[in-house]
Amino acid sequence: MRVVIGLGANLGDRIGMMRAAIAKLRAVAPIERISRVFATAPIGPPQPDYLNAAALITWEHSLRNLLDHLLQIEAELGRIRRDRWQARTIDLDILWSDDLPIFSEDLTVPHPRLHERAFAILPLLDVVPDAPYDRAAVSDQTITATEERLD
Repeated sequence: MRVVIGLGANLGDRIGMMRAAIAKLRAVAPIERISRVFATAPIGPPQPDYLNAAALITWEHSLRNLLDHLLQIEAELGRIRRDRWQARTIDLDILWSDDLPIFSEDLTVPHPRLHERAFAILPLLDVVPDAPYDRAAVSDQTITATEERLD
């Protein structure tokens, strides 16, 4: 199945951390495409701006299994989970898959707020232009494509 992983970082060497996450992700699954990198303001309490991107992978196992791998990568890269809206060195989320939706206590795919977040929709549409989302839905949000590349 096709799966889109969202990447975000707003602490430290954001690009370096995102590149490290991509390298670790490559060890877990084939990466088909990587989006542009976008800069966005944070949601929640005051904190540094985010860099966001997305990676399209091919996955042959359960999405729950993929989530376990993503959490492991985050931990290996020093992510410490405390508060929901805290600043972070790296954030890896399953944004979307072309498989059946999942609604469980610890995993919802597609991401439950995907349709209202430019920092997720625009990178997703970079890697899967035929995904069922509309850029116009988030056109009022400020987001800027950067010159940075993760591949």
